[in-house]
Amino acid sequence: MQRYELDAWLGTDHGLTDEQIDELLTTAGDIEEQYPSEDDRDDRDAALTAAYRLMVETPEDLVADLAAERAAAKAAERKALVALRQVAVTRISNGDATEAGFAQQAGVVRMAVRKWLGKR
Repeated sequence: MQRYELDAWLGTDHGLTDEQIDELLTTAGDIEEQYPSEDDRDDRDAALTAAYRLMVETPEDLVADLAAERAAAKAAERKALVALRQVAVTRISNGDATEAGFAQQAGVVRMAVRKWLGKR
């Protein structure tokens, strides 16, 4: 990442000193090395956002916020999986879907579907 890219990413109301921007630029380079693929763009952005937030927020507040975000994501994943399981059981039992077809559509492995159906 170049300095002008970081400046654009930060915007004008970032509250950082020049030294902090230099530090964040170094961190951005480290993050790019850790997540080099174009597919890692969201990971790079999340890591850079965390690095920035660590500079402007208290660490305890940041960790608490991220922990709450993670807990909410886990709860949402669980809710979606429970619902997908119910749909799989109903549709496959009715003959409206196949195990493999449902697994592909739902974005899960077929063995998970078989487990939901009590076949594994």
